[in-house]
Amino acid sequence: MTRRERVLSAIAHREPDKVPIDLGAMRSTGITAVAYGNLKKYLGLSAGSTDVYDVVQQLAQPEDPILDYFEADVIDLGRAFLTADSDWKDFTLPDGSAAKIPASANFEPDGSGGWLVRSSTGSIIGSMPKGAYYLSQTHFPLLEWDGRDLSVLDKLPDLMARVTWAALPTAPWHKPLTGEHLADIRRRAKRLSETTDFAIMAGFGGNLLEWGQYLCRNDQFLVDLAESPRKAEALLDRLTEIHLENLEKFLDAVEGHIQIIQMGDDLGTQLALQISPQMYRRFFKPRQKMIYEKVRKRSGLHLFFHSCGAIAPLLPDLIETGVEIINPVQTSARGMEPETLKREFGKDLTFWGGGCDTQRVLPLGTEREIDEHVRRRIETLAPGGGFVFTQVHNIMPNVPPQNIVAMIEAAKTYRTRYGNSGT
Repeated sequence: MTRRERVLSAIAHREPDKVPIDLGAMRSTGITAVAYGNLKKYLGLSAGSTDVYDVVQQLAQPEDPILDYFEADVIDLGRAFLTADSDWKDFTLPDGSAAKIPASANFEPDGSGGWLVRSSTGSIIGSMPKGAYYLSQTHFPLLEWDGRDLSVLDKLPDLMARVTWAALPTAPWHKPLTGEHLADIRRRAKRLSETTDFAIMAGFGGNLLEWGQYLCRNDQFLVDLAESPRKAEALLDRLTEIHLENLEKFLDAVEGHIQIIQMGDDLGTQLALQISPQMYRRFFKPRQKMIYEKVRKRSGLHLFFHSCGAIAPLLPDLIETGVEIINPVQTSARGMEPETLKREFGKDLTFWGGGCDTQRVLPLGTEREIDEHVRRRIETLAPGGGFVFTQVHNIMPNVPPQNIVAMIEAAKTYRTRYGNSGT
């Protein structure tokens, strides 16, 4: 079975020859640059470099030797871009080690040992103080907007560009979706598809709740949903229009060359939903369905949805919108016990994640505890297909490399127990 076939079999709820594995095929299944450098040292891998492809989260792009060691089955379309040395520039990680970031990243020292990011107009929109491991958003373009002047929304693409996530995009979103770049996306996606047997995932996002929070600030947007619904709906309608326009162009470029397209919106917290089910169904579900139907109408494309937190109450709704794959399967959140999820939703959803808890077990557990933990997760989630192994979320800088090794060695050992060797 090829790696691509293995992933597609799992998504189809058929047991593949072995459980598929993911490291870094999207921005919540990855490894932070500090942890990546420590892992390479531990494994005795001195060649190559630490390329921080996601500057906001400080995520490293896994190199081929690491993907081989993890026995990974899926990769991100973005790795087909920024392949020239000139696409990168030197950067120093918080632990003092050398790395590289995209040459286009408008990152500069703050004079106190940290970093600042500026928008294209020169204003400061994010910061990473000395000792911090991630970039924090500091500018919210619509924070002062009262919703009365709707013409403000005509400028929404420009306002979105002043948010750190958009100002420091990952490939292939590092350039506007013009005809020339769309043609380049098509060429690179085709080449990647034809020269590898990996399953290929492309990130799109299509976020609605999160974009409202990025633009208005978390607290203000939640207040808007409760007290100024017309204002919130006007913003969400314009966001949906932008997403639909971009998605149509993007799908035309990648269709036939990728297998999975990733959407997302963090609907949950550790203990509960961010918003009530009623609020989700009013403001977000109809708009998500409009966006996701565009994907479902394309042949051979599977819809992947990322949402952290305690989202079990919304899983039936998400299934109705067209979601096939759920991530990160935050099993430490309330109501997200893997046994319950598999029993109640295992026929409808593929669980992409949940393979190893990243809040306690991976950073703090012993190697023996990690091995046993991974074994139990695979035994719970793998039967009947519908499972891709990856840790719950990105591997943090403080995770000991020996714990990462313990996790992946356990996954490689137990992944064959629920495989159909005759497939």
